[in-house]
Amino acid sequence: MTEPSPPPPAEPTPAQPTPAPLPTTPPLRRPAGPRAPVAWVVSLVLASLVGALLFAGGFLAAGAVRDEGSCTAPSEAFAALCEAYDKLKREYVDRLDDQELVDGALRGLFEYGVKDPFSGYMSPDEYQRALGSLSGEFTGIGAEMSVKNLVDPNDLAACAQLSDTCALVVIAPLEDSPALEAGLESGDIVLAVDGVSVNGSTLQDQIGKVRGEAGTEVTLTLRRGERSFDLTITRAKIIQREVDSEMLGGRIGYIALHGFSPASSDQFHDALGELLDDGATSIIFDLRDNPGGYIDAAQKIASEFIGSGLIFTQESSGDDVKRWEAVGGGLATDESLPVVVLVNGGSASASEIVAAAMLERGRATLIGQPTYGKNTVQVWAALENDGGVRITISRWFTPDHNAVAPDGVQPDIAVEIPDDTPPDRDLVLERAIQELTSPAAVLGTLRTAA
Repeated sequence: MTEPSPPPPAEPTPAQPTPAPLPTTPPLRRPAGPRAPVAWVVSLVLASLVGALLFAGGFLAAGAVRDEGSCTAPSEAFAALCEAYDKLKREYVDRLDDQELVDGALRGLFEYGVKDPFSGYMSPDEYQRALGSLSGEFTGIGAEMSVKNLVDPNDLAACAQLSDTCALVVIAPLEDSPALEAGLESGDIVLAVDGVSVNGSTLQDQIGKVRGEAGTEVTLTLRRGERSFDLTITRAKIIQREVDSEMLGGRIGYIALHGFSPASSDQFHDALGELLDDGATSIIFDLRDNPGGYIDAAQKIASEFIGSGLIFTQESSGDDVKRWEAVGGGLATDESLPVVVLVNGGSASASEIVAAAMLERGRATLIGQPTYGKNTVQVWAALENDGGVRITISRWFTPDHNAVAPDGVQPDIAVEIPDDTPPDRDLVLERAIQELTSPAAVLGTLRTAA
């Protein structure tokens, strides 16, 4: 869930799935723990309408219900659903609400029929809350969360519902968030929200429960290692920042990207240009705990470093393949400019597109820990009842046609972070600086420049 995971960090586009956001692992952002020196998600991209895909809800809600309480099935396979609806309306002891029946049918369609943790139905209330983050602000605790199969990470299809096996896991608390201040940590497993077990619910169910009005409290029951405990967090307005940058010693330019929203590529371009104007002779590009976002933002940002050629491919049903090429005009495409990319388990979807492209195209050295491992693409669509759906429409692959699921992008240089690492130490950043300032690195740069 990015904080939970939903709220798409992007604005709806006309009914085209192309600029869809990557699964995210929904908007929450920078984690607790060691941070870069600069001062949440399944995050996905939205497409407006998906029409016919919503037939299951339509035949119950949009006028197909006759006075005698029957419905018209769109196909023979749905006859049993209509029969069940008729029997409920005629025979159930208490009064039933059609909207609640529709909501239940839509949730079941995704949870039991699709069996994809990144596709799902959102009630009108949930959908409107999700759309609230389009402005770059939302109210909640500020933490990115997702679903993880603790027994078989490859089998996410088995995790349409949360269980002891399919855990709700904290990817990372956002920087300057109530979650970070309260002590929520990456890797924490959420067992219950306000005393109610998460088991049997969905990622989106919990997103709605964790989010809420600013100033109110939510209590998470967590498992961290071998111990379980309650953590109460006061919700607040979360303002999402996309880019941080600064000059480090040794003329190293540091730039951190926290999401792939519609505005992120322009913000990134401007910040990168300022670093180069300030005399940066190498770049550290920090993608840690970035949950992803729009595909086209990933394309543009990767193009700042890759001048031409393939960034990634997007493959849909029916052998439909779209090639995403570098767009040109990048500020750091000169290969004499050394680049290091920082990644970890919170680097997901669009972050993995960029990291994998820069790795396989030979444009950067990756340092840190393996990334999240998600290569599916979702669109968001509004329904006639003012709710919405998230639908996985395709998978993406690296320039060498590798899939990052489920193991993630593997760094060139792995950095382990011991549990006793002081909070003011950033071992991954320190290793990156070492890589860029070593005599071999400097000599290599001079030779290339010559």
